[in-house]
Amino acid sequence: MHYAARVPELIPLPQPSPAGTRGAVKAAARFRYTASMPGAPSSIAPYQDLTPDTILSAVEATGRRTDGTLLALNSYENRVYQIGIEDQAPLIAKFYRPGRWSDAAIIEEHAFLRELAEAEIPVVAALADPSGSTLLTHAGYRFSLFPRQGGRAPDLEQPEQLEWLGRFLGRLHAVGAVRRFEHRARIDAQTLGRGPREFILKSRFLPPELAPRYREVTELLLAGVERCFTRADTTRRIRLHGDCHPGNVLWTNAGPHFVDFDDCATGPAMQDLWMLLSGARADMESQLGHVMAGYRQFADFNPAELWLIEALRTLRMIHYAAWIARRWDDPAFPRAFPWFDAPRYWEEHIQVLREQLPLLDETPLALDA
Repeated sequence: MHYAARVPELIPLPQPSPAGTRGAVKAAARFRYTASMPGAPSSIAPYQDLTPDTILSAVEATGRRTDGTLLALNSYENRVYQIGIEDQAPLIAKFYRPGRWSDAAIIEEHAFLRELAEAEIPVVAALADPSGSTLLTHAGYRFSLFPRQGGRAPDLEQPEQLEWLGRFLGRLHAVGAVRRFEHRARIDAQTLGRGPREFILKSRFLPPELAPRYREVTELLLAGVERCFTRADTTRRIRLHGDCHPGNVLWTNAGPHFVDFDDCATGPAMQDLWMLLSGARADMESQLGHVMAGYRQFADFNPAELWLIEALRTLRMIHYAAWIARRWDDPAFPRAFPWFDAPRYWEEHIQVLREQLPLLDETPLALDA
């Protein structure tokens, strides 16, 4: 079947400067925890057979009739499209990167979304077919369908929006604490720090003359991260969104909707909170106060987790570089990150990492009792 498909060029999402600043790193929005996952693929062009015909045929195989149009949405790990449906609202089709997650891990994500939706927490859950399945297959690709959810980015300078986000994250975490993931990743120093570090040290990307400096600074950083986790040794491990940056929150007149649970994981509550904080220390303390005013209405918070803000930021920085390196064979990545494969990037990356060192032992943000 031939479709008159409208498929615009994938436009890269804004990325932090390679050199970065403390503020730019805090704003880093597109980052995945895949790099250290077992079975993560390194095959060239994993989506080379995912043509417009294949995409639209997959949706029509579910019994829906498309209008022949599709719009590619920004996504690096997976491929995500808005699909026009005749006489109905468009749907979002998400085609999963081959080999990234197991079927069980994806189904567990979908079950978590259903659980949250049933608790009236504003998330976008995967649609089930008549048999109740949310993970579908077509032409060798796994995919899921979701309702389209509009919205805009939250304004994190507005105290009422921060408190609103805090309330919903508190409710999300209250549900997340009820049971455990069995197949999802864990947020810890090994998964997000040591594994990615070792990959970079063995990769072709790190210039040999910079390897000793990178090895030294990352070893010091990971020791500091471990100290922070020790200071927060009473931290609960719960089911989380896992990548709750502002780009994964859609704001409407009815409030926030949380989207893209592709990186939902087991970890400390702070993982879903720290990316809402930015700016100078006083700014972050003010933002934290507003978030916690809402959060504590629905969930307990252990103040010791404040030690994890810079630790989690550090892990994200280390992992971000390894994520790009692991995905370099995917043609979308060299187009989106042309500065990555250059010595200057690594010089600046190492400098930014070094600037992170003293922050790991800095007194954490103050939180009113």
